[in-house]
Amino acid sequence: MLTASDGVRELAVLGSPIAHSKSPDLHGAAYHVLELPWRYGRAQVAADELAGFVHSRSDAWRGLSLTMPLKQSVLPLVATLDETARITGAANTILFDQENGERVLHGFNTDVSGIVRALAAAGTSSARSVLIWGGGATAASALVAAAELGASDVVVQVREPVRAEHLVGLGASVGLRARVARFDDPVAKRPDLVVSTLPGHAGADGTAKRLVHGDAVAQAAREGILLFDVAYDPWPTSLVSEWSAIASDADAVPNVLSGLAMLVHQALLQVRIFVAGDPELELPDEARVLAAMLDAVGLDASGRPL
Repeated sequence: MLTASDGVRELAVLGSPIAHSKSPDLHGAAYHVLELPWRYGRAQVAADELAGFVHSRSDAWRGLSLTMPLKQSVLPLVATLDETARITGAANTILFDQENGERVLHGFNTDVSGIVRALAAAGTSSARSVLIWGGGATAASALVAAAELGASDVVVQVREPVRAEHLVGLGASVGLRARVARFDDPVAKRPDLVVSTLPGHAGADGTAKRLVHGDAVAQAAREGILLFDVAYDPWPTSLVSEWSAIASDADAVPNVLSGLAMLVHQALLQVRIFVAGDPELELPDEARVLAAMLDAVGLDASGRPL
């Protein structure tokens, strides 16, 4: 486990776009509590620039957090993947290590556990049927997270089903019956959980209204089923606004959770990796670290705004 005596370490979150990222706030809060003199920044990096960026880092670098569109682009650069990254085909965390005097990169996926932990904190620890909107790398993580919640059936709605057919096989590999459908296809039964992995700006063209106002989905909103929208900028998204309107019209309290909650919990696991090299090894005084990270982005223990 690295300590302050090991000196300054450099870290950053990469992606495109990246200016909106709250990861520097989260990691900065964690390293302050841990009394580590580490620097964590952000960098705008496209997929075709990733290899050059990684290979140009000095020995002071400890690791990287990755967001879209880099979670799959990074795979050829790493020597190892943890099981979750291997299954999902996406790594959001890269650890820089040394073996025999050479740099070695290790890839991890903390998104799956971040989703599960965020949902549990918000009061959802199980679900039999799950509806997922979107078919990218985060949707793959949401699918595996659904399996961890005990789901048996998952519907993945996307604009172009052919681009998400691989999720059917992924679902089967983790014991799920996954079906890919178009946005305009009706959802047959009320889901126990809805997860949107769409970008925050998605839905403003009327897609949000079409997705949320289908009979089974609208029933979920009225019954207080959770809509977990992994976006957080802008907030509320069009999907959340439509969901909240349906719930309010039924005199129900809208049950929504933003992607900031997932971001906090997956970042905590990243901090474990950067500090100890292991996402399963708890940090010293971890409860205080988590509290500081939640406070840094204005969330309470349930992941909702203070």
